[in-house]
Amino acid sequence: MKLKLVESKKDIKAFLEAPIDIYKDDPNWVRPLDKDIEETFDRDKNKFFKYGDAVRWILFDDNGKSIGRVAAFYDGKTAKSFEQPTGGMGFYECIDNMDAANMLFNQCKDWLTEQGMEAMDGPINFGEKNKWWGLLVDGFTAPIYNMSYHLPYYRTQFEAFGFQTYYEQYCFTIPLGGEVPERYFTKAERISSKPGYHIENIKKSKLEKYAEDFRKIYNEAWVKYDNQKPMESRQAISIFKRLKPIIEPRLVYFAYFNNEPIAFFIMLPEINQIIRHLNGSFNWWAKLKFKYYQLTGECDRVFGLVFGVIPRYQGMGVEAFMIIDANKKMLKQSKYHEIELNWIGDFNPKMLKVAENLDAKIHRTYITMRVLFDQNKEYKRRPIMD
Repeated sequence: MKLKLVESKKDIKAFLEAPIDIYKDDPNWVRPLDKDIEETFDRDKNKFFKYGDAVRWILFDDNGKSIGRVAAFYDGKTAKSFEQPTGGMGFYECIDNMDAANMLFNQCKDWLTEQGMEAMDGPINFGEKNKWWGLLVDGFTAPIYNMSYHLPYYRTQFEAFGFQTYYEQYCFTIPLGGEVPERYFTKAERISSKPGYHIENIKKSKLEKYAEDFRKIYNEAWVKYDNQKPMESRQAISIFKRLKPIIEPRLVYFAYFNNEPIAFFIMLPEINQIIRHLNGSFNWWAKLKFKYYQLTGECDRVFGLVFGVIPRYQGMGVEAFMIIDANKKMLKQSKYHEIELNWIGDFNPKMLKVAENLDAKIHRTYITMRVLFDQNKEYKRRPIMD
């Protein structure tokens, strides 16, 4: 077996195509769009390169056939905030062979050690947590857009190398048309009857305005947790511009108090139902196919991309206020029958309680794992949010 550093266009192609043979007999795997993966490694598009770096490798067998791949990376700002400076690895794919797995893991460990790291999280993304984050360990069904899919033996490979669970992540499903618990109507009525509160759906003509509202809520709701850095305006605008082609206004909600943004609930059509037909490509022909499947109603599910409430408004009924309105509007759209909530970590009891109160069911489970390079150091799981 031989590891090859990804350097040329030929290497990039091999990296992107490495999973094809591994998943050839698995009908649930959806090949991600090549452009989505490549944006992660584009120094002009990924802001994490400003304070960090990333490299990737392909593993070949003795006959020159690719049998695995991996990437290693670190963000200098967050790495040093842990007790042991911590980097990351991701985009991991490997045949069912522990020698092959160890070559990939050790290559990441050695490179991260050279960068001053003492621990490694994986499999994660060199970027935001809403993409390619965690190892699938339960619920081996077709993944939602930009979420990973793995084979069951991957967990064995990670654990055999020494990775331990840092936290668990749960994806929930909610069938549309089911009864919303009465307590949600009571909470929603309490908020809607108070002066100053209102909710609205996004308007594509005012995308920059909603991007800024999103940024304000995000920075108040998340920045103090898990070493998150404040989001800049240009980053928020970039996110919304990328999402614009698939945004359906009735699926994106913002809540306000005295016209100040206090919460959002962003849902998107589950476009992996279309992407599975594109074989990783998004050229002009693939775009035509995408539009065709979009118009013919290929998407019958939506996924909750992100849900956030400014801390001082949590538990007051704002969540119910948005959910009741969303349920009412979406029932009018018969093409959708289910909502999947993007992952909620076991460290976030407040959001887990929201899912529980909605009678949402766990559909799949991911885990984010960590390995300490010095096995004599004390391992600690991720702390619970207060």
